[in-house]
Amino acid sequence: MNIRPIQSKADLHTFLDLPYRLYRSDPVWVPPLRSEQRGQFDPHHNPLLEHCDWQHFLLEEGGEAIGRVTAFFDRLALEAWNELIGFFGYYECVQNPAASRLLLDAARNWLRGRGMRIMRGPWSFVSQEWGMVIEGFEPSPVVMAPYNPPYYNEQLTAFGLAKVKDLLCWYISGGEGYHIPERILKLTDAVAQRYGVRIRQIDMRRYEQEVALIVSLSNATLIDNWGFSPVTDAEVQAMARDMKPVIQPKGVLFAEDRDGRPIGLAIVLPDVNVLLKGLNGRLFPFGWLKMLWGLPRLHNYRMFALAVIPEYHGKGVDSLIYRALHESIYTSDIWMEINYVLEDNVPMTNAIRKLNANPLRRYRIYEMNI
Repeated sequence: MNIRPIQSKADLHTFLDLPYRLYRSDPVWVPPLRSEQRGQFDPHHNPLLEHCDWQHFLLEEGGEAIGRVTAFFDRLALEAWNELIGFFGYYECVQNPAASRLLLDAARNWLRGRGMRIMRGPWSFVSQEWGMVIEGFEPSPVVMAPYNPPYYNEQLTAFGLAKVKDLLCWYISGGEGYHIPERILKLTDAVAQRYGVRIRQIDMRRYEQEVALIVSLSNATLIDNWGFSPVTDAEVQAMARDMKPVIQPKGVLFAEDRDGRPIGLAIVLPDVNVLLKGLNGRLFPFGWLKMLWGLPRLHNYRMFALAVIPEYHGKGVDSLIYRALHESIYTSDIWMEINYVLEDNVPMTNAIRKLNANPLRRYRIYEMNI
């Protein structure tokens, strides 16, 4: 086996193609769009890379790629956290302990050589695509969510990586008879009246301003959350560009107080992974027809965000937003994954349980001193 940093466009193509080869017989994995994957690694397309340093590694045996990993650090995150934390991500490996050690050792040595003291991951160049599945390997992952075979966790722990944080997911299903509990309906009626809260959909005619509002609210609500780091204006513009083709206005809601001040939001994305299955990562020649026809008819979703500014914490506004979202998107065949919530975010996990959502999946983020 030979491990080496990638050095050419051909190497990057091999790096990006590896999961399509490793998972080609896996019925659970959903091949992401190859164009979207390439965009993550292109500094002209992904502005997060403007404040990152990185190195991709390929592991080969007999001239064939059998593993990959990326080591990187984010200069804005280092400044915000005031800790020398580097990341590993995009980890893929055959079921071979020696291969795994070579990959993770390459990432550790690269980070250590650049002054990092902690290695954390899996982490990616996309916001909130973090962690390794440790429970709930089925059903298939939703849009912008990781996937991995179970043995990856054994490889990471064998190397000496240990849990730093778990991320929890739930689901609701109209087909299983899901409904909002009556007590939540009474609670939210009272909340709306007490605080004069108004819920509205995103205004697509003012799309860029609405995205800026999403970022402003996210910064206000998530700044103290574990793993949060600031985003740049360029990242905001890129997010607006990437989300616009799939957003359904009924799935992006803002909460405003009686004075019209934004105090919270909810974002639910259609789970386009349902449509991507079977396309092998390509929209052409016929995949775009499947997307065009299927997107307006999707009743599968990922809850991407639900947040309330600190001033309104503990006042039931989060439940009010959730109720409004439910009323906006509910159908008898709805299926929605709430992905994800930090395991120690007790107010949110308690609220989700009270909404009668079902536990589904658990991701784990690992780290080690280096």
